Amino acid sequence: MKILLTGATGYIGKRLLPILVAQGHEIVCCVRDKNRFYIPKELEDHIEVIEIDFLKEETLSAIPEDIDAAYYLMHSMSTSSDNFDDLESISAKNFVQRVNQTNAKQVIYLSGIVNEKSLSKHLSSRKNVEDILNTGKFATTTLRAGIIVGSGSASFEIIRDLVNKLPIMITPKWLNTKCQPIAIPDVLEFLSKSLLNPLTYNQNFDIGGPDILTYKEMLLGYAKAKHLKRWIFTIPVMTPKLSSYWLYFVTSTSYKLASALVSSMKVEVICRDHRINEILNVMPMTYEQALSRALVKVDEDKVASSWKDSLVSGRFSSNMSEYLKVPKKDCFIDRRKMEIIDREYTINKIWSIGGESGWYYGNWLWNLRGFIDKLYGGVGSRRGRTNRHDIHCGDALDFWRVLYANKEEGKLILFAEMKLPGEAWLEFKIIGNTLYQAATFRPRGIWGKLYWYSVLPFHGFIFEGMLKKLIK
Repeated sequence: MKILLTGATGYIGKRLLPILVAQGHEIVCCVRDKNRFYIPKELEDHIEVIEIDFLKEETLSAIPEDIDAAYYLMHSMSTSSDNFDDLESISAKNFVQRVNQTNAKQVIYLSGIVNEKSLSKHLSSRKNVEDILNTGKFATTTLRAGIIVGSGSASFEIIRDLVNKLPIMITPKWLNTKCQPIAIPDVLEFLSKSLLNPLTYNQNFDIGGPDILTYKEMLLGYAKAKHLKRWIFTIPVMTPKLSSYWLYFVTSTSYKLASALVSSMKVEVICRDHRINEILNVMPMTYEQALSRALVKVDEDKVASSWKDSLVSGRFSSNMSEYLKVPKKDCFIDRRKMEIIDREYTINKIWSIGGESGWYYGNWLWNLRGFIDKLYGGVGSRRGRTNRHDIHCGDALDFWRVLYANKEEGKLILFAEMKLPGEAWLEFKIIGNTLYQAATFRPRGIWGKLYWYSVLPFHGFIFEGMLKKLIK
């Protein structure tokens, strides 16, 4: 079958793609920017990539008419826009209008559990999208999930950050709210088995694991899995705003995502029934099993996708392609070069930079810069990186975003997502037997120029030291 996959660069989309290909389908991937979509070589022959912005109706003509079904995996959980619900509504309406003109028999939508009468703004928006999709000429299947547990998921990363860093937690009362977590492999199985299955047409289903837990129990469950002793105390005085700041400063999440999660976590998300389990013959794993599986993936450095690599985890509001060409005019540039001894060694060092490996020299200064950025509402350096030794275009790397990564060419370009009075690039490239390293800064007004000169004394210390470490 020919399947349209929206959200192909997202946490779920990246994992669903190889499953659909393995089932023998031809996949049309919708992306806003082809330059940040990495396609594994083994999937290339089964994928067509088209650039679509669902907020721009004129771009939707790129969707082929001969598709058999579509997945709608888009949402704006942590968008910087305050009117995200309006944007989600426009995207859904444009999607329906175009898919109505195709041969698609079914659209599968992954939503959130919305059984409570009083919903958060984000859950209300998801329910509204579901209603819009139901107006289409195609059959709609909506799978409603609560907390998704898997390596790289926002929920798992937040739980991991909190438990690993805080032996004692003073927490808001919403930690006693009940939810029904589900493992990411089970979500993917529900999504793939629903495809063109008439038993799922024009219906919505709640999907969840067998355990109903409070968020406090989930945190303690992680602590048990890691053999850590943790004490958690809940107090009634933490406001939603304080709770959001608490999550923002302790974990790697953005403030927007923290705020959205807090507002959603005040509402119980428990499945109404489990009829979908019998229809599709899926037996979801327990929370303990989901944690165990996720921890193995992290330990083995086999995280297939991470929420951190989504653009909403940083500051990008436009296509990365616009920043791919590093400017020279009206810029300050710190250029350095050094002859390499072993090309393979140097490339592997470059491709392992950041995250747990650090920046090889003056790490305390890099960490301090990340901490200051967090204080000013930036991304900080807690995002780390998804894989320890492998990076691709679009990946998050501490407070940088990977714009270009070509190992054979020996070239890597990073763009700074920290709060700056300007724009900054960090570039590595190997030409012949020489490694070239360039830090480029395009200042914004007088404050940008002052910023550059204030950090200039540290450049000789940090960048020269880092360059030497990349050589030997």
